[in-house]
Amino acid sequence: MSLVEKEGPPGRSRRRFTKEFEADSVALVLDGDRPSARVAHDLCIGATSLGNWVRQARIDRGEKPELTTEERSELVRLRRENSKLRTGA
Repeated sequence: MSLVEKEGPPGRSRRRFTKEFEADSVALVLDGDRPSARVAHDLCIGATSLGNWVRQARIDRGEKPELTTEERSELVRLRRENSKLRTGA
């Protein structure tokens, strides 16, 4: 598992994680027997971040009736396209 370097303005940085790291972290929760909070602690990441990744993974698996990652991406694309069409750009 790998994560991307910290980004952001000096003095206040924000870690960005690779999709591979996120997927591996989620797999530890969904396929393992350890609770999410323990996995987050062991990986030195925020429990909230891991919880969000796990929630979205469950949605993408069809376990929860919300927008999948693919549907969210399409919605963003369509909104941008709609905005361009409205402004005539």
